[in-house]
Amino acid sequence: MSGGSSLLLDPHVHSEASYDGHEPVELILEHAADIGLDAVAITDHDVIHASLEAVDRAPEYGVVAVPGVEVSTRHGHLLALGVEELPPVGAPFDETVATVRGMGGIAVVPHPFQRTRHGVARRRIADCDAVEVYNAWLFTGYRNRRARAFAARNDYPGVAGSDAHRLMSVGRAHTELRLDEPEPDADDVVAAIRDGATAVHGRRAPLHRSAGHYARGAARKTAYAARQAPATVVGALLG
Repeated sequence: MSGGSSLLLDPHVHSEASYDGHEPVELILEHAADIGLDAVAITDHDVIHASLEAVDRAPEYGVVAVPGVEVSTRHGHLLALGVEELPPVGAPFDETVATVRGMGGIAVVPHPFQRTRHGVARRRIADCDAVEVYNAWLFTGYRNRRARAFAARNDYPGVAGSDAHRLMSVGRAHTELRLDEPEPDADDVVAAIRDGATAVHGRRAPLHRSAGHYARGAARKTAYAARQAPATVVGALLG
């Protein structure tokens, strides 16, 4: 990519609002900013309230939060980015793609072809806006290589996401976007993915320029828990 400015985005992060997530929104935003990410999308399973909370709170941390959700379609999971409402759960894949676009968002296929993780089968992907070609959760590179080849063959933009369910995984795969706007917002991020202005950075290690911050992640979680403890004790006493 050349010209304009670059933005680092993790488009696939789960908060404690997901049935298998663990982290509060504010801690994800704080950590994302600290490790050098410019933007993040909270994409919980079939709920969107935490993602909308992230949008409201992101300016406090100097990052862009893209609203979104990982919605369960009849044929597998789909990342709906740039939407502020939950698309119908359990609808056919192609109908969900159309619904997401009708909401002004983009439909991104996460961890494709992985049946054990509810990935959409190849034969079902007739149309989408982007494909997750690097998912940091994978144990080998085979599935990511298949996804990358599929995206290239069908001319779909590729993105990379951490699929983080815990704080320390946020940003371990991320997407670099090239934008013309000096201060991009969520709509600009969505448009850049739709236009294919993406570069994929997938690693099984932290972002190289801020690896030291990951070592402080556990301490940050401990500090967060300590901040919450007094309120919990007071609530218990008053209850």
